[in-house]
Amino acid sequence: MTTGNIKFLFDGPEDAELTVVLAHGAGVPMDAPFMNTFAEGIANAGHRVARFEFPYMQRQRSEGKRFPPSPAPVLVERYLAVVGALGGGRGLVIGGKSLGGRIATLIANQVQAKGVVCLGYPFHPPEKPENVRIEYLKNIEAPTLILQGAEDPFGAPEEVAEYGLPDNVKITWLDGGDHHLATPEDSDISDEQNWAEGATAIAEFATGLSQSSQPDLNAEPVDSSPPD
Repeated sequence: MTTGNIKFLFDGPEDAELTVVLAHGAGVPMDAPFMNTFAEGIANAGHRVARFEFPYMQRQRSEGKRFPPSPAPVLVERYLAVVGALGGGRGLVIGGKSLGGRIATLIANQVQAKGVVCLGYPFHPPEKPENVRIEYLKNIEAPTLILQGAEDPFGAPEEVAEYGLPDNVKITWLDGGDHHLATPEDSDISDEQNWAEGATAIAEFATGLSQSSQPDLNAEPVDSSPPD
């Protein structure tokens, strides 16, 4: 489905109470096996899932060669347009893989998202733990679930434990998982099993949000324009 210049992939029932929006990571498209497994698992639990691509990934798909991610303001603008096209943040759990999840955290308060999910959050570049990207996480208002591999070089358990994240930000650690939540070759758990476990955690998180409260019909409209 295409809305404006945004092409969506939808899974799950159209009449679901919540839609989970998943943005891709820096180097993989919206229909990569990782993304497919998560979308299918969440949809099978009764939630609608919407996937989209940032402009640089759309160009990569059409021209058949790799491009680096666009600057953050461009990515933010696209994610805001996605939220607007889907009817606003109050009925959405927004998030994504790595870069996609981080961009979701940048806009979550502005769009008043129902919740946020991050798959392999890039807390810092590998081997540069001093460059921590947690400012928006510390101020995020929506319930937030982060699925993180216990072996992720972008944020290890002992590092993240020291960040002082707020109580509404929960982290689920997947044993043996790397930044892609993939397992080592000698593991008894396959990548797909790890991803399915993560999808189940997101589905349960979304179900809890849908049962927690009813929308405020008297609330002010949400501003979906790019931030200054």
